Amino acid sequence: MDTSARRQNLPGIDLLSILAAMIVLAYTLERFIDLPSWEISRQLPGLYLELTINVTMITSLLVACMTAAGTNWLMREHPASQKKLALQHTILPALTALVIGIPLSTIPIGIGWWIGLISGVFILVLVIIAEYISVDPGDIRLPFANAALSAVSFALFLVLAGALRAAEVRLLFITPALILAAWLVSLRVTNLRLQGEWTIYESAIIALVVGQVAAAFYYWPLAPITFALVLLGPTYALISLFCNLIEEKPVRQVITEPIISILIAWGAAFIIR
Repeated sequence: MDTSARRQNLPGIDLLSILAAMIVLAYTLERFIDLPSWEISRQLPGLYLELTINVTMITSLLVACMTAAGTNWLMREHPASQKKLALQHTILPALTALVIGIPLSTIPIGIGWWIGLISGVFILVLVIIAEYISVDPGDIRLPFANAALSAVSFALFLVLAGALRAAEVRLLFITPALILAAWLVSLRVTNLRLQGEWTIYESAIIALVVGQVAAAFYYWPLAPITFALVLLGPTYALISLFCNLIEEKPVRQVITEPIISILIAWGAAFIIR
């Protein structure tokens, strides 16, 4: 593939700049908007529900939706997309935009907050570029893009799990959030690894198992990073297991890779606990 062809497989700088600028503007304005929080509380038999909806939550969800729409708009401009919907390419950018807002909401306005915002948006732009490259199966950079997207997927899940743990979110809310995140990550990583094949039910099984692990370890005195690593191990292991089974790999490889991944993740969690 020549240099000119490679340039054609990169998103337009104008469209990408507009999307990045809108995300920066949304998260910046959120710090200057002062609206009262909306508290929802209900006493059910044996269970007290309390949920606080604030500007930070609303902004993060809106930015995630906006990023998904903008990414789909960019992907449809790719010559290989034929103007079709590209929903699989919107999962990671939307999740990245959502995760960016969680640590930003805990940092006071200052040089650290601006560094965090710029760094987050820069990573998001790289994710969108990698997704753009992955649209074309014949792109010479596809293996590198897929590897980068898989790594970002697991990193996002790690950050999200750690951030929710640090925020001391109740078990009633953290478990569904982690199940949804695990399902989306599993769905995208398996889609990348299996070259476009969807594993909706297998990903749902992975997500439910991860949710059970999260519930089991919730009341343990674990640091946020330790809790996140405990969940990352089975997430990676189960994704690897299902992919190996679908690809009909040798039995030794089917078993060995998941076991090694769990040992590494849980070993790291034990060391830094």
